[in-house]
Amino acid sequence: MKRWLKFNAVGGIGIVVQLTALAGLKSGLHLNYLWATALAVETVVLHNFLWHERFTWADRSRSSGWIRLAKFNLTTGMLSILGNLAAMQLLVGQWGVPYLVANGITIAACSILTFLVSDRFVFASPVNASETCQE
Repeated sequence: MKRWLKFNAVGGIGIVVQLTALAGLKSGLHLNYLWATALAVETVVLHNFLWHERFTWADRSRSSGWIRLAKFNLTTGMLSILGNLAAMQLLVGQWGVPYLVANGITIAACSILTFLVSDRFVFASPVNASETCQE
């Protein structure tokens, strides 16, 4: 439960980062809402990785930071980008929901899955040799 709360604290800050990036890319730079969404999600994936590394899962012994970053980006990052793009296409493209509202909805929908992947794969505790199955 404590880790879930930490994850959501980082996620709360990440929401602000993502929505700010999305608004800047869409309204400021006039990018298509799907391109802006993908870039905003990647921005927050990098932001969240750094905070999860130092706060949410700081207690777990780890492999190389570059390996964890690659695992995080290829799993939760990809899930977030694909989930956000699919939901944004539906909510904005098909149903006409305002893009910032739609993006808030998609963030919430992806959060549980990204927590599980992060906890069980990216930042998983290494298995001790004594815990492995003995023949």
